[in-house]
Amino acid sequence: MSTPENNAPIIGINWGSSNFRAFLIAADGRVLGSVEQPRGIAGLERMQMQVLLEQTVAAWPGAAAVYACGMVGSNIGWSDAGYADCPATPQRLVAQLHHTRIGQVPVAIVPGLACQRAQDDAPDIMRGEETELLGLLAGGALPLDGLVALPGTHSKWVQLQGGAVVSFLTAMSGEIFDRLTAAGLLASVVDGPAVEGAAFFDGLQHGHAGGLGLGSLLFGARARVIRGQLPRTDGASWLRGVLIGAELADVRRLWPAALQVPLPMVGAAPVCALYAAAVHALGGSARTLLSHDAVTRGFLALHRAAQVTP
Repeated sequence: MSTPENNAPIIGINWGSSNFRAFLIAADGRVLGSVEQPRGIAGLERMQMQVLLEQTVAAWPGAAAVYACGMVGSNIGWSDAGYADCPATPQRLVAQLHHTRIGQVPVAIVPGLACQRAQDDAPDIMRGEETELLGLLAGGALPLDGLVALPGTHSKWVQLQGGAVVSFLTAMSGEIFDRLTAAGLLASVVDGPAVEGAAFFDGLQHGHAGGLGLGSLLFGARARVIRGQLPRTDGASWLRGVLIGAELADVRRLWPAALQVPLPMVGAAPVCALYAAAVHALGGSARTLLSHDAVTRGFLALHRAAQVTP
């Protein structure tokens, strides 16, 4: 690891199941170079992982350190980096960095986070989002206390306290929607993307009401289309509304005051727009944050913390 006087750039790699993203990050936070390929962990054999990593690092000689986060540190990745227990701070993450070698390259893999929620005594885990959260906190984009939403395939609702992650909830709404609309019975009753509108808000209210369970509500999309009560062009919107409504009901069960203050949201603009519209319809408000440099800021924050950690 470099000393505080060494201003050499670092390399940060966000390596998920589907994509490989690498960044050359200057000491002042500027991204000097980047590589993005659809070569995630799930589609590569071990030697292919090694070659990809070695080629990427060789193109950027002189880096002070190489960090990686995401599924590369999972039980299906290069080496299991484990999980750091909440409350999680930069210091705790640095203390549990998983040091390994990928071929000839020393790599420090960021551990995921694990919590045991006090509200329902249930465990939860995340991997990859912890580095993004760290970057947002380091850049002052997030409040030190409160709830932040990261909508996506596996949405995260994260409780911050004093700048530390103390608890979180994961919802698979995005993956469920993707799978239901790609194949299976409900794929036949959707035509077009999910958009904000009357069908979306109707589904939202049904999902949030806490009446029937999701298994019954989701089949209701087919029944509505077959019976002529819902156009196929609105099928995806209604389904998305149901799933987001049920997710927000869970959030409010765990954090009853979740929608009483403006809710920061981090993620892709289209999905954040749907979640923000849902929050607004339920009486709350949300603000979407730009996160294009959150991961690189997170890697740099970890590197700085590592320089001063004994």
